Amino acid sequence: MTGHEEGGAARGAGPSGVRVRGDGGPGPGQGVEDLLLLVAAERERDATGGGVDAAVILGAAGAGAGALDAAEAAGLLRLAQGRIHLADPRLAHALHTAGPARRRAAHRLLADAHAGGPRALPVLFHRASAAVAPAVVLGDALAAAAAMPGGAATHAERSAAWARSAELAADAGPRAARLVEAAEQARQAGLPHRARELIARAGYEAPRGAVRGAAQLVSGLLALQDGPVADAREVLLLAAELLAPADAHRALAARLAAVEASWAMGDAAACVEALDPDPARPGSDRLLTAYRTGLSAVMRGRPDSGRPPLREVVAAAGPAACAPETLLRAGGAALVVGDLTAAARANSRALAVARARGPYVLVALALERLAYGELRAGRHARARAHAEDGLRTALGAGQDNLAAHHHAILALVASVEGSPEAVAEHAAAAERVAAAHGLAQAATLAQWARARADLARGRLPEAAARLGPLVADGPRRGHFAVRMLAVPCFVEAAARTGRTEAARSAVDAFAHWSERGSDPQAPAQLARCRALLSAVPEECERLFAAALARHDEAAGDFERGRTQLLYGAWLRRRRRPGEARVRLRDALVSFERGGALGWAAQASAELRATGDAGAGRPAGPLTLLTPQQLRIARCVAEGATNREVALRLSVSTRTVDHHLRNVFAALGVRSRVELSRLVDRAEKTTAHP
Repeated sequence: MTGHEEGGAARGAGPSGVRVRGDGGPGPGQGVEDLLLLVAAERERDATGGGVDAAVILGAAGAGAGALDAAEAAGLLRLAQGRIHLADPRLAHALHTAGPARRRAAHRLLADAHAGGPRALPVLFHRASAAVAPAVVLGDALAAAAAMPGGAATHAERSAAWARSAELAADAGPRAARLVEAAEQARQAGLPHRARELIARAGYEAPRGAVRGAAQLVSGLLALQDGPVADAREVLLLAAELLAPADAHRALAARLAAVEASWAMGDAAACVEALDPDPARPGSDRLLTAYRTGLSAVMRGRPDSGRPPLREVVAAAGPAACAPETLLRAGGAALVVGDLTAAARANSRALAVARARGPYVLVALALERLAYGELRAGRHARARAHAEDGLRTALGAGQDNLAAHHHAILALVASVEGSPEAVAEHAAAAERVAAAHGLAQAATLAQWARARADLARGRLPEAAARLGPLVADGPRRGHFAVRMLAVPCFVEAAARTGRTEAARSAVDAFAHWSERGSDPQAPAQLARCRALLSAVPEECERLFAAALARHDEAAGDFERGRTQLLYGAWLRRRRRPGEARVRLRDALVSFERGGALGWAAQASAELRATGDAGAGRPAGPLTLLTPQQLRIARCVAEGATNREVALRLSVSTRTVDHHLRNVFAALGVRSRVELSRLVDRAEKTTAHP
């Protein structure tokens, strides 16, 4: 470092240039200021803004514990579990307002404090920060340490090291390459704003070829996190083209990221294009080749040839697999082939590894995959826990696109748990980002959530209207990986509102999809859908029984409960109340066990309609009503017209008119508004028929 360090401050002096006293205490009036300067300089090494090691700071300051106590008493910092945290992050700017000599002196003291430790990177970073550019040898050493695999260095530390090594480079080429590396490490650390700043600095100096391609790769990945995914896809494909001649590994990473962007867009053809028509290349990774081959076959409509290589990817995600990217690919492959147990295992391990070793940017993605898998498996409480955690993580890391997916999952969970307000809130949040960034999957999930909430409340025409375009062919159809999952909801709404032709068309497509084995619940749901569309009582009963037998082969209380509910309602309308009660009680238990409160209310209402006096009869004036009158009163209180009530309850409009006149007379009300107010007062929690 000779010739590159500022010599204005003596070795052993504090950052202010005031020599530390022989007893280790800082000079009068400078102790707290010097301590804050050291904390700010150490924070510069790890841009996450977390606490810094108190032992390092005190060692650099000459064990100035008195200054630490004074700063803590003044409310400038706090000490917790051996780490120093600034009370106000703006205090970190003290380092930038101090003169160059003081800054370099602080870094030299910190380099000495780290020198006895097991890691070279902190020592090199602070020595480099104490140097005057250009310092080629020191910059090269710091870059080599930042590139060293393994170790305890975080992505944020590596980013800071790469950025400082770039400042010490003499030539534009190495400087740009190091800035790109710094940007990628910042992105992986969950610091997108810092990553964009570094890419912007590199952009002016980056030569053509691999370095420009690497810069495009980072830019595309940042856009995939928080930007229009169609734009991200084009940037990523350009990155792959620029990287291919010199860096095949990164070129492949760019293509796989372009697949993610295409998937989020809902463009199957774009997925196939990004997967590359000839994935097998000499020296290529066997599992990556299997993943690309299998997914490409599935996307081309050849699931039988795509499943074996994808299962190979899933099988390889055993205890030896440690890279979170590998585990996430295995989890995604498991979801595609319908192995929800393997998906949960791989994605859970990916989450654990990403949290323990990084990259932090993958934590929210692992949580999204876990939440989606739990949702598919019918474990809604677990899905909610993962999605809530994922939403907080995504927002904190600037991953708005992932946050939209978490909102959509939370909306779907709320549609099961019976919270219309939560459905509306999360669906709206997902749709705002989805509309701006072209997130077809998030938009489809949000619409499905809104429709399922309508279905839970008996709003059948609204549910059918929302889902019709999503499940049908045409420009408004839903995401290719989600639309079939919503078909059973559409069929239930459409079959009960007279849209039988549209329902039959959807069932035909669903039957073809079910044969692929992509979802363990699909065979039972298919039998249930066919039962709803059958006009022959014997066939209808046989299909409901077949659906329940299929449910026994797959876990999931919620879907089984829905089949029991629909079967019980059908039995009640066939005037078989005893048999209906058996099915409806089973449905009620399933819903209550799974926290599906809105659906439990439907089951309770159906039980009351069979004459079951123990099925949650309300208190107050509503006890004057018969079960059918109560169902009609609740529908009207929601704002339904007589025709809509008739559709919900499968009765004629004249029957609704007759019962409603008797409801008015029994309750002493004269208008629908008065009835709504009375029902609202009588029931704190509305039970929808």
